[in-house]
Amino acid sequence: MSPAPKRPLLIAVDGFSGAGKTSLALELAAELRAHRTVAVFHLEDIYPGWDGLAAGMDYYRRRVLEPLVRGGSAHWQSWDWVEGRYSTQHTTEPADIVIFEGVGAGHRSARGMLDAVLWIQAPESVRRDRALARDGDTYAPHWDRWAAQEAAWAAGDPVSSAADVLVRNEPAADPSSLDNNIGSPAPAAQPEPAASPVHAQQVPLPRFVLRALAALPLPSPGLGLPRPDLQVQVQTVDGAPDPSTLFAELFGGSPNAVWLDSSDAGSAGGSPGGRSRFSIMADDGGLPGRHAEHTAGLTTITHGPVTTRIPGPFFRWLDREWGELQAPAPDGMACPFALGWLGFLGYELKRETGGADTGGPGPDAALIFAGRAVVLDHAAGTVHLLTLRDSFFENPSGGFSGHHQNTDGDAADPDEGWLAKASAAVATASRTAKAAAARSRPAQTPAFLPGSAPIFTFRDSREEYLAKVRRSQLEIAEGNTYEVCLTTSLHAALPAPLTPAGVLELYASLRRHSPAPFASLLRLGRLTLAGTSPERFLRVGADGRLRAEPIKGTRPRGQNPAADAALREDLLESEKDRAENIMIVDLMRNDLSRLAVAGSVTVPRLCVVESYATVHQLVSTVDAQLVPDASRAEAVAAAFPAGSMTGAPKTSTMAILDELEAAPRGAYSGAVGYFSLTGAADLSVVIRTLVLSPSPDGGLDLSLGVGGAVTAGSDPDAEWEEVRTKARGVLGALGSDVPAG
Repeated sequence: MSPAPKRPLLIAVDGFSGAGKTSLALELAAELRAHRTVAVFHLEDIYPGWDGLAAGMDYYRRRVLEPLVRGGSAHWQSWDWVEGRYSTQHTTEPADIVIFEGVGAGHRSARGMLDAVLWIQAPESVRRDRALARDGDTYAPHWDRWAAQEAAWAAGDPVSSAADVLVRNEPAADPSSLDNNIGSPAPAAQPEPAASPVHAQQVPLPRFVLRALAALPLPSPGLGLPRPDLQVQVQTVDGAPDPSTLFAELFGGSPNAVWLDSSDAGSAGGSPGGRSRFSIMADDGGLPGRHAEHTAGLTTITHGPVTTRIPGPFFRWLDREWGELQAPAPDGMACPFALGWLGFLGYELKRETGGADTGGPGPDAALIFAGRAVVLDHAAGTVHLLTLRDSFFENPSGGFSGHHQNTDGDAADPDEGWLAKASAAVATASRTAKAAAARSRPAQTPAFLPGSAPIFTFRDSREEYLAKVRRSQLEIAEGNTYEVCLTTSLHAALPAPLTPAGVLELYASLRRHSPAPFASLLRLGRLTLAGTSPERFLRVGADGRLRAEPIKGTRPRGQNPAADAALREDLLESEKDRAENIMIVDLMRNDLSRLAVAGSVTVPRLCVVESYATVHQLVSTVDAQLVPDASRAEAVAAAFPAGSMTGAPKTSTMAILDELEAAPRGAYSGAVGYFSLTGAADLSVVIRTLVLSPSPDGGLDLSLGVGGAVTAGSDPDAEWEEVRTKARGVLGALGSDVPAG
């Protein structure tokens, strides 16, 4: 029996006339021919006249696409525009890859047979000029006639929304014209952002498209592209810069930037286990930089002028990205982070880990891929500047594709300018460090806020929360759960969005008022998170060692040393708080054991008091060793969301919480941190975190999630006071009072 015919990989390049489809398709084919056989089919060869768009799409599907899907040759006739009929016979053979280029290549009835659909877009004025420049007087009398067909087809078949890859082939935007307001409402039309001038000048568009195609779950053998060779390079400079000044200098204007901030570094007592040694700053700039968001089963990645849409679970996507894109740890740097993905995972990702499918108020996850970053080593008094050498964007001579040449003829290094800027920023921020340390605490109403301090209100009134505590205890009495981590939230509104400088001032006030080992500032699109979390969710070492450090049990700091010591002792001796903590420790032990080496799960610390600026906390440590070759993303998913934010047992308790809580949690109760190219990860729990998002009226919404663990022995009044205690550190930084209820 002869083998079944080989089906080619089928890719459509679609878009309106003049968008650049033909050039892109031919350039893609040229790039791919180094690894596969490639055929290109142009739909303009088969449109039957100036009114034949719909008929041409049908002909393409029946006579060209369907035979190739079956692994056979496509036999078709080209349209004779002079004679007005189909004439010359042609054959398109089933190469490894077939690229279909033309208006309607990805139309609805064809999409199910295609492996990938690209939509390329450009402004109408640019498209018309391109098309007429190419076809001259032949096309000019028919532009409006043909464009009307395109518009009518696209109105009923929006390929741009269904495409796997969206390409913006537009003139470079002036970066000075970009709106830098954080939390600004989106314009009514929400146009796609223009291509970055840096990306447009430095790398040909096909390289971005190939990276996008390589990210899709294409059938084997796929594109056949070589695995990228990633190398992290480190430049170390001495200095102890003021972090706020440094972040403002390097990343203050970036629309997507992350600062993982050990803001309690050097504070009295410090955090054990080296938690406060490193701070990390990064954005999605530079050639490899990307921004990813996941919402309800769809991951969207923006990389320069190209956006990729990947359906499927988030943790499956993370496993592929984090597991397949790796780089060795650079020499001479103790920090486990060596570039990679940074951002947050929201609580509603529980839909993938045993929880119900509930929609959140924003993206389920948002991350950036940092191809350049700054790492502050607070212990050594040094700063590491990290950059990424990515073979995918390098030409055979070792230079970078499309770069301007210097006077000696050598390709310019794209990171040279950034490294020089970063080194100068470190020097400037180091000079201002002493002055920053000497600043007094902010006034009652911080200067960055317009008018008076925001007035917060609880989502649940005091009586409503007490009733939910009692309902939780009823669920415990009925044997449905042992512990319920019940949460609520506080909300306030500002009349106008904050500038980037205003957001940074807000965060600076927060970190001064309540420093923590896992403080963070994340600016990701229209969402900003500013937090001072003390709790590690999960650390994954490059060697596979796992560590969780759950917190359960809280007391406020006292007004004087004697009162403070008494509160600390009360927490340490509390049977109720100890029971809460031990239940979560047992839950975390179970979560980590799923992918751990048998017998490797240990508890080196149990119910230890750690003291922070505004609270005492009861903390434990759970360690384990990941099974060799196990999926690291799966290990994160096995423990997500943190047991300290759900209760035990996890799955049934999350279902109870869905019934009790009045709204989705969003980023709150999720995780913030990084997934390094070395295979390491460090994630904290999103608590003590203010979430800033644009409001429909043009202002800015502020929200703060708070909660506590309810057990059979809980006092509802005490649970309410614990919620208020946890809110005090964040609200105090804004000059706001915690409402009584």
